[in-house]
Order: sequence, then C-alpha cells, then structure tokens
Amino acid sequence: MLERFGHGGDLLTAQEAFGGTAADFLDFSSNMNPLGPPQAVLAVIQDYARIITAYPDPASRRLIAKLASLHGVPEESVLIGNGAAELIDLIIRVKQPKAAAVPAPSFIEYSDAVHKAGGQVWNVPLLEEEQFAFNERAADSVEARPSLWIFGSPNNPTGRRVEPALIRRLLDDGHTVVLDEAFIDFMPDGEAATLIKEAAVHERLTVLRSMTKFYAVPGIRLGYAIAHPDVVRGMRWLQVPWSVNSLAQAIGEAALEDSGFAERTLEWLAAERPYLAEQLGRLGLRVYPGEANYILFSLPTETGLTAGDLQRAMGRKGVLIRDASLFAGLGSQYCRVAVKLRRDNDRLLAALQACLASDTGKAGAGLEVK
Repeated sequence: MLERFGHGGDLLTAQEAFGGTAADFLDFSSNMNPLGPPQAVLAVIQDYARIITAYPDPASRRLIAKLASLHGVPEESVLIGNGAAELIDLIIRVKQPKAAAVPAPSFIEYSDAVHKAGGQVWNVPLLEEEQFAFNERAADSVEARPSLWIFGSPNNPTGRRVEPALIRRLLDDGHTVVLDEAFIDFMPDGEAATLIKEAAVHERLTVLRSMTKFYAVPGIRLGYAIAHPDVVRGMRWLQVPWSVNSLAQAIGEAALEDSGFAERTLEWLAAERPYLAEQLGRLGLRVYPGEANYILFSLPTETGLTAGDLQRAMGRKGVLIRDASLFAGLGSQYCRVAVKLRRDNDRLLAALQACLASDTGKAGAGLEVK
C-alpha cells in the first residue's frame, strides 16, 4: 500500500515497494500542477542562500499584506500556516467540536484532526447515484446538531464543489463551518465561488487555502486561513513559533506576482481534464464528474480487480495512482488520478490499458509483469 502515511505522493514508499529511484516514477497519486513551479519561484530558490542565515518574519507580514490585498480582506483576517494541514489542526483545536459532520468521502485530515482534539466524527454519506455531490439531502441527513461541519470545495477525492448556497444555509441555521478551498484555484470561476470575503467577517466560517498544489511546491509547506480576526488570533496563539520558514514566505510572495501562471494553468486544465476523463471512460472505467485537477473513477466489477491490485500493477510499470478505497465511503473499486501534461496522461492511459487487458478473471492474477 503506497498510502502507508495516509497520502499520495510518497516516492520513498514507492521505491521500497517497486525498486528504482524516485525519477523512475510518474506520479499520478498526488495532485500537483504539472506546469509549475513558476519561474519567479525558481528565481527565489536560487537566491535563497543570501538570506538563509536570517530568521524568518515570525508574522509573515509581507505575505499577509499581499494576500489581504489580493482577496480584499483585512490583514487581521489572514493567517499563514505550514501547509493546509497545520491550519486544519489549528482551527479544530480552536473550535474544539464535540462532534463534527464530515462528508464521506473527503480528505482524511479532517476526521483525524477532530479525533485528535477529542471530538466525534459523523460521516455524512455522499452517494454514487448522486455522483458524490453534497446536496440538500446530505445536508438534511444529519438529524442531531453537530458542533461543526467540515468541507472540501472542490472535495478530495471527488473534485465536486459545495455550492455556496448550502454553506450559507448551514451558517444561517447557526452551524459553524470550516471550508477547505485547497483546490479552488484550479476552478475557472474560483474567485467567484470562494467564500473568503464572508469568512473574513463571519465568526462561524473559516476558509482554508493551500499554495502548494497550484504552484507545485509541495516540499515547501505553505497555506493560509481567512477568518474573523478573533478566530485568527486564537489560531495564532496555538501556532508553533517560526512555523512558516523564510523560503516558504518568499516563494509565496513571488508566486502571487505571476498572474500569467494562473492563466496558463487554467488553459491547460480546460483541455486536459476532459481529454483524460473521456479516455478513461473509453477504457471501460466509470468516471465521475468534477472540476479539480484530479479524477475519481471506479473499476468495473467484472474485471475482478481491486484498486489495490491496480495500484500495484501500475506501480510495477512505473506509474503511481491513488487507491481511493482508503477514503471513508468508497469501496474497493475506486481510484484517483491527477491530471498531467498530455504526454504523461497518454503514458498513464497506456499503462492502464495494459493492466486492464491482463488476465483479470482471477482477481488480479497476471499483474506481476512489469
């Protein structure tokens, strides 16, 4: 199992499982922008030796100022974090929910953070027949009143957005909401769909954003939260000092100045996501709708394959995919793949075709050949 630590993108585990070096693998198990990092970010890295001996700004003031200006919110409503994972942990520790409602499937960090804070998790099933959309039925399916709702929009692993009207309805009903918009930059109408401006003034709404996926810098942990100033103060008080290093801050500042990068990214995704989804369907896979830079699909039961079988077979061919059966609410036939450049997407498709054409009648027999 490649997700031994709960996530994709673990190249060391892949090397241990299949041999070779990290460079030998084409990684579709993590959802990074294949165009990045931007040139401005690479320039920052090359120049970093000049400032590495100085402490970082403990308050990330320049980056906060840029983000506040970009989103039109007060600086007091912005907190920089060591990736979205730290911010998820911080907001849950601030809110201390006795029970949190979490759509299933969704990012495992949500439930983990609630459990670590001593709270209960109520999984709210997203149904395959509804194409895993969070809708009025799902919102009404929780009879008791949770302390908190946690969403990803777009959701991971489904890629489906949560309609702002449903979030506002929950807020109007007195609920508290944490909204993870880590992949919203990949949506062409992301700035119109975001609830950042509302989060900056609403005491019961917090929006989390990641900068590592869109700008393809996962090795530099960087994200930010937008919330009411009182909530931001509570999160900052719990945050470990020097949480965000100076290289991450400088990369964030440089990335925000490259407006052309966002345009190129959206142009790429508008072409490649439909192409990859169509080709996956032609292989006999059931592809679910979404808007992010990754695609959820399921294997036909007649193949006799599980997601784990396919992951191992693909890994032996040097292509890593995500076993999505590990997400709560999904069965053994579900997989997730990132969207990449055309040549890489075609390599993925060729490897999938070869694996699916093997002797699958024996629940994965014949998949040992690399």
